[in-house]
Amino acid sequence: MKLLRLKINDEKGFRCLNQGFEIVFSPRPGNRIPDGFNPFVLAGPNGSGKSNLLELLAAIFYHIECQFLNFRPSSFELNEVENPVGFRAEIAIPDAFELEYLIPVPKEMNDFGSNELGHIFINKVPEKASAIAWRNRELFSEEGNPELSNLEVKQLLPEFILGYSSGENETLSLPFFKMRFIHFDEYLEKLKNADQYGDAPEGRLSFLDNELNQAILLCNFLFEDEKTLIPFREEVGIEGLEGFRIIVQHYQTLNPPGMAKAFPQSLVEEESGIFLKKASRVKLTHNLSIPPKPESFSENGIQRTGEGILDKLLKCTTCHFYDTETDSTIMDFFFSDATKEAFKFYFETSLKLFQGLQILLTLNLYSVSEAQKKDLYQSSSLYVRETIPTLPSDERVIRFKDLVLQKKGVSGSVYLKSLSDGEHQFLHSLGLCLLFRNSNSLFLLDEPETHFNPDWRSKFISRLRDCFKTADPEKRQEIFISTHSPFLISDSKPEFVLVFNKTPGGKVEVTRPEYNTLGASINKITMKSFDKRETIGGVAQHILQDLQTRLDKGEDKEDILCEADRLLGDSVEKIFFIKTILDRGENK
Repeated sequence: MKLLRLKINDEKGFRCLNQGFEIVFSPRPGNRIPDGFNPFVLAGPNGSGKSNLLELLAAIFYHIECQFLNFRPSSFELNEVENPVGFRAEIAIPDAFELEYLIPVPKEMNDFGSNELGHIFINKVPEKASAIAWRNRELFSEEGNPELSNLEVKQLLPEFILGYSSGENETLSLPFFKMRFIHFDEYLEKLKNADQYGDAPEGRLSFLDNELNQAILLCNFLFEDEKTLIPFREEVGIEGLEGFRIIVQHYQTLNPPGMAKAFPQSLVEEESGIFLKKASRVKLTHNLSIPPKPESFSENGIQRTGEGILDKLLKCTTCHFYDTETDSTIMDFFFSDATKEAFKFYFETSLKLFQGLQILLTLNLYSVSEAQKKDLYQSSSLYVRETIPTLPSDERVIRFKDLVLQKKGVSGSVYLKSLSDGEHQFLHSLGLCLLFRNSNSLFLLDEPETHFNPDWRSKFISRLRDCFKTADPEKRQEIFISTHSPFLISDSKPEFVLVFNKTPGGKVEVTRPEYNTLGASINKITMKSFDKRETIGGVAQHILQDLQTRLDKGEDKEDILCEADRLLGDSVEKIFFIKTILDRGENK
């Protein structure tokens, strides 16, 4: 997809973005999309609103997604009696906006075989559901009616909305966090009705936190070749995986026991002991092992595999066993060519493997009560995640363990958890892009380079470009990156740099640089886009100011010159100060 225009019409605005806030993303005539990899880089001071734009896009697509979901949980859905503040398509945050984007049209909707992109316009007005129109439909079909059915809308939305944050930006993660619980309730509903669960959750929003990041790393190293993994090897020094363990605990104890009412009674068991009060437990993995179809048997009658995620994982293990004491399946994977071939055979693509692992990880939300979920669904609080219990590892449905890496220059094994914050961040942010590169998706990356060293920051855009070199040319990705790094601006054309600033009245303004940012020096970008004219730190600046004051009071120029040279390293400011001293000597 490619965004064209976004405008807030809600009189309340959104966060610090006021009513009337508007960005035209594609200033080119006829909405022509330039070739090549061109992420939008959002720059500006802290609190200037650049992260609010990411949050705004996440909030809009979350509401649109919820409006057209086939399944919505009862604790989420509006019920005038039991849930009067439940979801209503007519009310959103923000409650009035306009959004336009271009997206490839599926072949089944493209009767004329047009090479154009579909032009989608979403208009939300207060107290009414979002209206979604296909503005150039006549280029693809004789019907020409811009109004879309629910099914057509789902086909013309981005395939995925993907969020990543290096810090504690809870407002960006909030809509993704809500969608994760919808995914869990969707699975639970299938379990209650004894319906087969599909290969992936319906909702398309995913926020990449620590657990999902481990899944992304595994998917990349199991499916990608040495060429696409070059950035991981050259920058982080990761040569490959040695092995990993996945533990799946099939039965979960429900505490308090009253929680059992939320689960299918056919799967709930009562357990008690001499010194224990009566408790309930449920087998949540029941829907993840599916008997094989007839065609899953080979010609000699040997079963290939069942169709569930657990069946497939078991077929890919180096060894596995069932721990009767904990009712857990322990799966060990030794990393080899045979292991990679097994995963490719049973899961076909890295994305399908990730979606399978995503289902399992979602089940770790089982301990959250219906009341807590209802509060979460209605909440706009920045602290809502603090109210959700975090399970200890031995109570989770699935957990990764002993993920061991081979690292350049290190003789022994290296555990993933032992890597630095910057190394984790590099693997996560690039791994996300690599995994979803063959999709029409929207990437919202909030300061993904915070923990990088200067060298990695200078290469980040280049490394992202490497990730998308092998992307399907028929797909369109839109990438937004908020940053404080001038290196990212220096690798971007000015039309793809959005500079955020607040006026004295508190209004957020977004401009594009009036100079050519591509290849511009870091000093120039720092001065022009961040309004930072000093090239040295605050302590050094204070020393210079003190020396300048002493010079103005008439202290000996030679003494001050020697002191400046002794105290300060080379910088533009030091050179100018020395020139000032020398000029004063010449003028006498």
